[in-house]
Amino acid sequence: MSSPRRSFDPRLLEGSIVSSLVLLAVPIMGANILQVAYQLVDAFWVGRLGAAAVAAVSLSMPIMFVLIAAGMGFAIAGTTLIAQYTGARDHAMVDHVAAQTLLTILAVSIILGALGFAVAPWLLHLMGVAPDVFRKALSFVRVVFIALPFTFLYAMAQALMRGVGEVRVPLYIVAGTVVVNFFLDPVLIFGRFGMPAWGVTGAAIATLIAQLLAAVVALWLLFGGRYGIHVRWRDFKPDFAFVKRAFLLGYPASIEQSARGVGMTVMTFLIVSFGTIVTASFGVATNVINVIVIPAMGFSMATSTLVGQNIGAGNIPRAEQTARLSALVTFVSLSLLGLLCHFLATPIVRFFVPESPSVIAEGAHLLRIVSWSFGFVGLQFALLGVLRAAGEMLAAMATSLVSQWILQLPLAYLLSKHTMLGADGLWWALPLSNVATACIAGALFLWGPWKTRKLTGRPSLVVQQEAVEEQAQM
Repeated sequence: MSSPRRSFDPRLLEGSIVSSLVLLAVPIMGANILQVAYQLVDAFWVGRLGAAAVAAVSLSMPIMFVLIAAGMGFAIAGTTLIAQYTGARDHAMVDHVAAQTLLTILAVSIILGALGFAVAPWLLHLMGVAPDVFRKALSFVRVVFIALPFTFLYAMAQALMRGVGEVRVPLYIVAGTVVVNFFLDPVLIFGRFGMPAWGVTGAAIATLIAQLLAAVVALWLLFGGRYGIHVRWRDFKPDFAFVKRAFLLGYPASIEQSARGVGMTVMTFLIVSFGTIVTASFGVATNVINVIVIPAMGFSMATSTLVGQNIGAGNIPRAEQTARLSALVTFVSLSLLGLLCHFLATPIVRFFVPESPSVIAEGAHLLRIVSWSFGFVGLQFALLGVLRAAGEMLAAMATSLVSQWILQLPLAYLLSKHTMLGADGLWWALPLSNVATACIAGALFLWGPWKTRKLTGRPSLVVQQEAVEEQAQM
């Protein structure tokens, strides 16, 4: 007898779209708030170590993002398939896709973690990192790469649950990691309760422990079969037909995310050339921006789930209505948050680096320059989420590549190095590219072929055989 399965929520395919969006978006926003709180806890404690420590973490992030992004194409492909098979009410394929995605992402994360551990010193040297920052950055990033398999499994399990419409359990899991990280950070960073003071490395070790616990809990829940997905050990038998299909669907997303990460690294090269103060200011401002875009991320993820499920169910008009409503809500809400951020920039930055007046001034200046474009960030989040939910990965990839490599980076270089703007040229490149990306995403949404895409085709031979076996046992 199979384990009890929680039924798919029918409210996602019928009734009020507003209610469906809120049903999904609010818990997702809560999880995103907690996830950013996780990062802010690190930033808060690391900020007490000085500008060099903040710069070390800031420099590490682009390097980690590049290699993490290389494996996320499989995650995006798996989540898209999960949502569409959920809409089609194909339980066997939901379970199969979940298990195969977890298996693939684990293998990819082990390879990328080892690669990242090996190339981190070379990349930091290539970036010209200052000697007072290099050692801290290297130690931090290497511990995080050791934790990469747990990070991937933890994030993938959350994404799969969201694909079937289960958004409360990921919220609880993230809350648990925040609590663990909150208590471990000061202990491992400053050396309390008899523990040695690890400094910046302590923040990475706390992350490793929290992500390990979260991954174990998430997998235990998926094996339990009570939250829309029920993976079993037999589902983890490699299905190379699925892997090929997931690769063909997901490689544009991997290229997009990797190119975005490489772009962040190139941007960091430019930022580092202006010194530690500018680098630390960028790190603090990035943490603040991550908080501001929480509504956009929540509505984007909720929109992807709703659009994907409705496409799978063949309800294209409802999918389109969902996309339009989400785009409007995210544009308005982030514009208001951007206005608030503009007027409160100085006290916001001071919260993170209370003892660094120069970092406070530069970070607040950066936020004021960027904040007016936050509404356009929300718009592009929502619309690119629609394209990915429909399987239009190439269109989403092209939009991101144009935004970053044709607009943002050339503008940042030209404005900062060949005008009197200096570091301000770096900051102005960000909002200008945000507006352009939103316009491109809007054009693709209005005139693109996303409405004709449906991915719930014939299942693999592995799933067909499993279905036959289940029928025989009934």
